[in-house]
Amino acid sequence: MDFCLELHKLFNGMKRLSAKDIDKIKIENGIYIFFEKGEKYHDYDRIVRVGTDTGQNNLKSRLVQHYIKENKDRSIFRKNIGRAILNRDGSPLLDYWNKDLTKKENKDKFFDQELSDKQKLLEKVVSDYLDKNMTFVVFQVDLKSERLRLESGIISALYHSEDFKASCGWLGNYVPQMRNNNVQKSGMWLSQGLKARPLTEEEFQTLKRKCEKINENSVDILHEK
Repeated sequence: MDFCLELHKLFNGMKRLSAKDIDKIKIENGIYIFFEKGEKYHDYDRIVRVGTDTGQNNLKSRLVQHYIKENKDRSIFRKNIGRAILNRDGSPLLDYWNKDLTKKENKDKFFDQELSDKQKLLEKVVSDYLDKNMTFVVFQVDLKSERLRLESGIISALYHSEDFKASCGWLGNYVPQMRNNNVQKSGMWLSQGLKARPLTEEEFQTLKRKCEKINENSVDILHEK
């Protein structure tokens, strides 16, 4: 089976969400699949990120870290989008953006008020890019070990498909090649899980059952507000 194509068919058929829907999501534990405006795979919107909450009941807070909370050191997704924008524009802010200032020793050593102010402006640019270009679907997976396995299996299945490619104009193509950063290579806003054990037929059927429970023709995944 061509899992890459089947995954795109499956996820493209689900209820599409955006930043404004996050606080209404009923699911507390699960996997999210991101799509990006302009990216296509065959006749489907192309998957550009697969992720999950690694704790318990953190799905919505993780999505908030990506979309809304303007702190690139809490979301590698945000950090890589910022890297791509800065590298594309030839900005000298890239070196400062790459530093992780959540660690006290780094903050004491590298903090610069002028660069920090510029970084805050870029955080708003990243938020705007996400809001205007990214949508996602989610499905429930309660057990952490199962979430992590399905996440890595999906990523690997996509990555190992020969015709799964980013467009020439994809912003991720500008993410600098760095140690442990494979965004350009993967064609997705992620670097981990590329060489994991690919999805099995049994796992795909499990995915399908989970997604069918919450698609548009069954149970609504959003709270009424």
